[in-house]
Amino acid sequence: MRESTIRRQTAETDIELKLNLDGRGENSIDTGCGFLDHMLTLFSRHGRFDLQLHCRGDVQVDYHHTAEDIGIVLGSAFAEALGDMRGIRRYGNILLPMDETLMLCAVDISGRDWLRFDASMPQAKVGDFDTELVKEFFLGFVRKAGITLHLKQLSGENTHHIIEAMFKAFGRVMAEACAIDSAYRDEIPSTKGVLK
Repeated sequence: MRESTIRRQTAETDIELKLNLDGRGENSIDTGCGFLDHMLTLFSRHGRFDLQLHCRGDVQVDYHHTAEDIGIVLGSAFAEALGDMRGIRRYGNILLPMDETLMLCAVDISGRDWLRFDASMPQAKVGDFDTELVKEFFLGFVRKAGITLHLKQLSGENTHHIIEAMFKAFGRVMAEACAIDSAYRDEIPSTKGVLK
């Protein structure tokens, strides 16, 4: 079973997370931020990852630590659930439309953390969520998951749509990259023989 359960407590956040890579997109998400709940629900459903996530953060300050630390814990959970990466497809990509927005997303589960975040969001906030925290979430994720992630906005005017396209696309490319390729079930998809 490709699953992970993580509890992480700091002075800023207390996070409990359970992830199943081979799920149906079932989720129960409570981050203390409605917009972030919405985005992670989209990620879970479009990736078909079962995700239970409960976070209590210092939201009286802002959502910075909550967004960043959830990225850290979710990235750690993916790394743990994938194990030695044996048999995975490794790569995933999509060109995803969301109304006027068009988002390119590509991932390599490479063992090397890299984020290319090329997006321009017209609004500084969606509801009470600071849109600059989207990048902080993805930085936390890629650093702990050990993935290379490219997010490139090709068009878009509505900030909500731009961020929503990112999370939907990210779910779909992670599902593609994490999927088991039956032709390579017993192999590590690297000439090095490792992906760590």
